Amino acid sequence: MKILVAEPLAPAALEMLRAEPAWDVIQADPKTYEPHLPDCDALIVRSAVKVTPDVLERARKLRVIGRAGVGVDNVDLPAATEAGVLVMNTPGGNAVSVAEHTLALMLSMARSVPQASASTKTGKWEKKKFLGNELRGKTLGIVGLGSIGREVVRRARPFEMRIVGNDPYVSSQTAHDLGIELMSLPQLYAASDYITLHVSLTPETDHMLNADAFSQMKPGVRIVNCARGELIDAAALEDAIQNGRVAGAALDVFEKEPPGELPLLQLDPVIATPHIAGSTEEAQEIVGTRIVEQLIEYLKTGVALNAVNMPALTAEQYRALGPYVNLAERLGLFLSHITAGNAHTIRLIYYGRLADGNTQILRNAGIAGVLSRSLEFRANLVNAMQIASHRGFRVVEQREPGLAHMDSIRLELESDAGSFSAVGALVLDKPRLLQVEGISCEATLDGNLTYSKNLDVPGVIGYIGTVLGKNGINIANFALGRQDPNHQATSHPLTAISIIETDQPVPDNVIAQLFENPAIQFVRRVPLSRAATA
Repeated sequence: MKILVAEPLAPAALEMLRAEPAWDVIQADPKTYEPHLPDCDALIVRSAVKVTPDVLERARKLRVIGRAGVGVDNVDLPAATEAGVLVMNTPGGNAVSVAEHTLALMLSMARSVPQASASTKTGKWEKKKFLGNELRGKTLGIVGLGSIGREVVRRARPFEMRIVGNDPYVSSQTAHDLGIELMSLPQLYAASDYITLHVSLTPETDHMLNADAFSQMKPGVRIVNCARGELIDAAALEDAIQNGRVAGAALDVFEKEPPGELPLLQLDPVIATPHIAGSTEEAQEIVGTRIVEQLIEYLKTGVALNAVNMPALTAEQYRALGPYVNLAERLGLFLSHITAGNAHTIRLIYYGRLADGNTQILRNAGIAGVLSRSLEFRANLVNAMQIASHRGFRVVEQREPGLAHMDSIRLELESDAGSFSAVGALVLDKPRLLQVEGISCEATLDGNLTYSKNLDVPGVIGYIGTVLGKNGINIANFALGRQDPNHQATSHPLTAISIIETDQPVPDNVIAQLFENPAIQFVRRVPLSRAATA
């Protein structure tokens, strides 16, 4: 397995990767990493490498992208999802570093530290010019109360500032626990002496600080941005500083990096740093080792921590659901082989305790199993739902909770030829088939299977065994099921099914021989020796 490290990574993190004996770790940089793309299974980046559709097209073996940091703006998430590549980041790893830099910029603006330093170094002594302001008693407005915003709260409180915040995903109880007052953005703009941004870039936050926003702010407000350059309309900020509405701005990020000859940066009240808020030795060590830990966990166990393009679960949830993910996938793959006609609806029904939990990953696994048989590329937990949507499938989930039900999954495929179903559960932690098309039949969901459906008349089982034996095919397991005669009000023969596990796949000519018995209505190979989501 090849791990491509495309940007600088903490030495401790590199050592963790190299400690994996079967892994080939390739250390490169943004200018030299591209030739290694075709062979890499995992790619680790920071912010310089742009993972575009072209990069993904060249990395056909790629399974996972690890972003050592929180923002994933440099990764084309829709393209990665479509390619079935998991993207994970390290939220909170540099939260303290960014929060400290935020406070450093606030203090620098309050006391004109950069300007006073530059003046003094030229031989001047301008004590009166650099009369400053205290942070004490001022109102700090924090937009975004995630891990970084909360660290800013903790560090601003000792300065005796009044702290207000805005975050639609934070409850009033959480705000109370943090000791802050939640406000709407217009209220926060009007109340704050300092405003600091800690939100991700979305269509709603793009240029959120624009001319209209600045017009709502308290005169003399100071702005800090250590989040994303696109959050601020640079021209509008320049106008607001020049007309006196904004007293100062401290920027660590820019829409274009490096910003070049940006007129805004020529203004004296503007402090600028080169995107270094998260760049401390401690933060780089944390995000580097954390992304490697997550990468190792995913590649070795399938547990995806801090994934940004698949259902989010804790490590404990992944470990608990892992066997059921395998079950759902294999049920889907089984049904894809026995369903006639063109399928249009995938329905998953969860029973027992499974119905009470997060089932998104089970849904994706079931869909991946259904789709894997017919795709030239892989369907997996990352891209299954997207592929199903693109292909016009209707996906339905139903829940049947309660102790009266065994923890199990029923997967149904509806096609223009009818409805086909399979029910499975875990038996001794292994996926087992319990029912097919309404007929109870316990069988393995692994190996080389052959599914047959026949009239429930004498001699069929013996005939199947004879045909396989005559062709040198050894039977490992033979599971039988038949319709319940108590539920059939007809004199016609009932339907029976067989699920046969053999040591090798049953070839086409042997399938044809089985059909020579007029009682046998349907025979289909069902290879389950590989996992579609792997």
